[in-house]
Amino acid sequence: MRYLWTRSLFVAFSLFPMTAAVFAQTTSLSVTLANGLAPAQGPFQGSVPSAAPSSEPLSLSLDEALKRGLRYNLGAINSQQGLRQAQGESIAALSSLLPNLNGYLQEVDQQIDLAAFGFKFKLPPSSGFSIPTIVGPFNYFDLRGGLTQRLADIQALRAYQSSRESQRAADLSVQDAREIVVYVVTAGYLQVIAELARVDSAKVQVASAQAIYQQALDRFNSGVSARIDMTRSQVELQTQQQRLTSEQAAYAKQKIALARLIGLSSAQEIILTDTLPYAPLENLTLEQAIDLASRNRSDLKAAEAQMHAAEFSRKAAVAEWFPTLDFAADYGVIGINPATSHGTFSVAGALRFPIWAGGRARGDIKEADASLQQRRAEYDDLRARVEADVRTAFLDLTAAAEQVGVSQSRRALAQDELQQSRDRFASGVADTVEVVQAQEVVSSAEQEYIASLNAHNLAKASVARAAGQAEKIMRDLLRSQ
Repeated sequence: MRYLWTRSLFVAFSLFPMTAAVFAQTTSLSVTLANGLAPAQGPFQGSVPSAAPSSEPLSLSLDEALKRGLRYNLGAINSQQGLRQAQGESIAALSSLLPNLNGYLQEVDQQIDLAAFGFKFKLPPSSGFSIPTIVGPFNYFDLRGGLTQRLADIQALRAYQSSRESQRAADLSVQDAREIVVYVVTAGYLQVIAELARVDSAKVQVASAQAIYQQALDRFNSGVSARIDMTRSQVELQTQQQRLTSEQAAYAKQKIALARLIGLSSAQEIILTDTLPYAPLENLTLEQAIDLASRNRSDLKAAEAQMHAAEFSRKAAVAEWFPTLDFAADYGVIGINPATSHGTFSVAGALRFPIWAGGRARGDIKEADASLQQRRAEYDDLRARVEADVRTAFLDLTAAAEQVGVSQSRRALAQDELQQSRDRFASGVADTVEVVQAQEVVSSAEQEYIASLNAHNLAKASVARAAGQAEKIMRDLLRSQ
């Protein structure tokens, strides 16, 4: 009995660390993705490959990527198996409360030494007979069925209730895992879009640097410009070409990372079909998001279920003091052979009550009570963190939106500055120092604009995740106008 409730207690508590740490993991992931760094390894960063790579490029929309992620992502698969394990534990706990039927058939061939059992017969020799000390061999068969039932066992009942709450927590953890998969796949998709934008921007900068170099070369050949101007513009051209090569490599690596999230081979060429341009978030307020999070965050609901499981586990420990009532019955036929067999039966009821077990029950109660206090503290902490997550996501969103506005203005000004510098160089009133500096400003402004746009979309994805509605509203938030 103690094993039964201890096992249920272990299942309930073993699920909590994974669920409690899951949002912290995705928050850390969003930071690394926003910084353009490789995310830390973990179950949600892997997947089960679904098929061999195709020779043709695969067109991939965000919706299709999310569907594949929910099906093949390793984190989602692991959470499903965790649910199955919790279901098995619950069924095992319930079996202790249900009737148990069993049967057996035995054939016995036996010989007994009576002296070994303490029977010693000493008759006087004058009696004329003796009692043998060896009986047999003799044989008989016994065909019997039995029923056992716990009529009253509070400890087993509480253990089952605890396992049922653990199963509910595991089911909620599956839902939370789906939320994480949606967020992680969306973030990966956005990273690929951002890298593609950087590649396109680098190509534009290479073309611009090529035009400036050709302009400087023509002026040098015409004798109206110094060689240093041509050399300086050539160095800038090669610098932009190096940047393009670097961005192309980063783009290829981001596509591999996305493929790993959604069950595609790293050799599969993919083409993203969604662009997800900038669009301010207007259909969800901070107060609405906090309300959604408090009512719908699956990890918060799972923590509450785990707290209830701990409460039942403590009650199971207290119930070690309670008596139990068992019922047992059997019926069968016994005899030398089936033709001479006769039916026999037995019915028994047993009331068992503990008297002294060396303080085991008191120790179990103390242990279960400590675990319960931990679950309560963790639940209260998570409930407070939910609101903090939403507020943090909205702060990131507001800051990213302002950065997008500033970077758009700086981008336009940088382009105008470059055009003016090129005009001044063509007129002979400036050298390539001014042009190269202006081109570097344009390149920097383009990078900042791409980074701010990506940060804004990632912030919107974080809002959906923090509100516990990533699977339902992620697409709408990213495409909001």
